[in-house]
Amino acid sequence: MDEAEVGEDYRDAVLPGARWEKRQFVRCDFTEADLRGLATQGCTFDECDFTRADLGESKHESSAFRSCTFDRTVLAQVSWRGCSLLGSSFVDCRLRTITVRDTDFTLVSIGRADLRKLDLSGLRFREANLVESNLTEVTLRDADLRGARLLGANLTGADLRGAKLDANGLAQAKLTGARIDVDTAIAFAAAHGLVVS
Repeated sequence: MDEAEVGEDYRDAVLPGARWEKRQFVRCDFTEADLRGLATQGCTFDECDFTRADLGESKHESSAFRSCTFDRTVLAQVSWRGCSLLGSSFVDCRLRTITVRDTDFTLVSIGRADLRKLDLSGLRFREANLVESNLTEVTLRDADLRGARLLGANLTGADLRGAKLDANGLAQAKLTGARIDVDTAIAFAAAHGLVVS
């Protein structure tokens, strides 16, 4: 791993199509940077700011974006595979065209996001903020949503088979037409004060 770049100023940088491997960035500012088509592998970004940056068509593999800020960031056609987004926040970002596999969204703030029809199977959303997010017809098979804040989240028609949800999530989210397994059905009943016997 390369020596960490700490507090570097990449604001307004023009770096389309860059290829970064095993680089470390700590508290770096990428505000309004042109990073379209960026490819990262094994990189770490800690507390970095991507406000209004263009990350469209970027691909990230085994990289970590921990406690980063994505505010009005362009994320069209972004791919995250085997990544961690632990504790990062997304504000006013369009996320409907992202591709995500084996990625950790633990403690991520992604409230009021439009995530309709995305395939988020097997992802970790533990303690994530999904308040008022639109998750209509999303696929969350085998996802871990324990401790996630789902107040006002719309999971209408979602596929939740094998997903792990706690009682609060089941009570707070809108689940009309969602597909669930027997264990979740029992947990849902208990969360709503029903007695299964």
